[in-house]
Amino acid sequence: MINLNTSELTLQDIKHLVFDNNSLTVSPEVYTRVNESFQFLLKFSKNKVIYGINTGFGPMAQYKIEESDQKELQYNLIRSHSSGFGERLPAPYVKASMVARLNTLSLGNSGVHESAIKVLESLINHDITPLIFEHGGVGASGDLVQLAHLALVMIGEGEVEYQGIVQPTEQVFKALQIEPMHIVLREGLAVMNGTSVMTGIGIVNAIYAKRAIEWSTTITIMICELVEAYDDYFSPQLNNSKKHKGQQQIAAVIKKHLDESQYIKKREQQLYETEVEEKVLSNKVQEYYSIRCVPQITGIILETIDQSQKLLIEEVNSANDNPIVDVKSQNVYHGGNFHGDYVSFEMDKLKIALTKLSMLAERQLNFLMNPKLNNILPPFVNLGKLGFNFGMQGVQFTATSTTAENQMLSNPMYVHSIPNNNDNQDIVSMGTNAALITKKVIDNTFEVLVIEIITLVQAIDHLDKTPGLSPISKDTYNKVRAIVPKFSNDYPIYKDLKKVKQFMLDSSPIEL
Repeated sequence: MINLNTSELTLQDIKHLVFDNNSLTVSPEVYTRVNESFQFLLKFSKNKVIYGINTGFGPMAQYKIEESDQKELQYNLIRSHSSGFGERLPAPYVKASMVARLNTLSLGNSGVHESAIKVLESLINHDITPLIFEHGGVGASGDLVQLAHLALVMIGEGEVEYQGIVQPTEQVFKALQIEPMHIVLREGLAVMNGTSVMTGIGIVNAIYAKRAIEWSTTITIMICELVEAYDDYFSPQLNNSKKHKGQQQIAAVIKKHLDESQYIKKREQQLYETEVEEKVLSNKVQEYYSIRCVPQITGIILETIDQSQKLLIEEVNSANDNPIVDVKSQNVYHGGNFHGDYVSFEMDKLKIALTKLSMLAERQLNFLMNPKLNNILPPFVNLGKLGFNFGMQGVQFTATSTTAENQMLSNPMYVHSIPNNNDNQDIVSMGTNAALITKKVIDNTFEVLVIEIITLVQAIDHLDKTPGLSPISKDTYNKVRAIVPKFSNDYPIYKDLKKVKQFMLDSSPIEL
């Protein structure tokens, strides 16, 4: 049980809620804080002009709304902006978005009725997924369109997926005795006017990105064992001579596991302590960059992932709507905390980092495929009859084309602002788009890693190297082989690719 109280929500809390289906409880202290904010705003807003309570929205804010129309104004806002298009957001991303919105509203800076907290708590705990669509938000006045679809469900309208069936919200609420959100002051605007969808997508992205780099690091360990690489590429003496934390961390993890392998060569023994008579060395003095430069390449990727997680958790624990209700100073402040630039920029950095990770995987895969590069494996790691069978030749096309798509997608969304809303929103973040494109890049990266790891276990079998592998490599080999047994005859591999991808998404071989 995750207890939402006066302390900040952590990444681990969100992991438990989204991936482990843990339940959530909102503490009495939170309800006290929310009610204080609501009661203050209820009193403070009398005889004052407060945006979104007694005014229109956006460029129509100059129009004052009569008290008799103020509740219906909130319903109009929700219904009119429930205009999303495109594919539905998958359930984990929706749940993370709801957790983010619940936490933001729980801070007591939004002046919402407590029913908003209660209905979000019920949606999360009953594993109800509102239908939210990819297209709609420009990430400036928050995720207006996506969060409108959430608000639509919160007032008992729209559609949800529950127990695998898409059905009317009203029907599910009635069956589970969930009371819809009460519209009193600004509940529609408070739910809609924030960054919680881009942040929720971003958090799931960052979690999967961390798993991707952990798989990539494990694959590098296994390749080093396969080729019997030298030990000094990952030595502390080499990597600590640079001051980058990520590089040092990646190198230390790889070295720790390679020290447990029977297949790593000691440079001192091979090239320093023994006089070498050969004019042309049979053993490579140095491996290709995609092997020996992994700490330098992926160190900054790791740091980028860690930074994205840190920033996204800061956003989850921030008041990101407008206006901000401050009970302490007894005032209401208008501004732009809904603007998603922090998330947008971080997502662009993350997708560039994961694109580079997919490029590394593609180059390592190419090394395994090409006997002129590795000098130890048959073409395309073909364990069948050369010329008659094809081995991994077909899937290399898939890996190459998928990596190329990542390279195209890694162009920044952050700088693609298009003014809209009658130029009221004259510069926007496109944060939701940035998060969604990053989601695609991460998904693509896992597909390249899947192809690489299946090729790698085939290569290990060809060289009969399982006995001397490090424990981490042997465990990874066994788990992949439990899904894809060794094969020499050609067969349609696409179903196995999907199984291995799900396995890699759901688990991590090491911790970085």
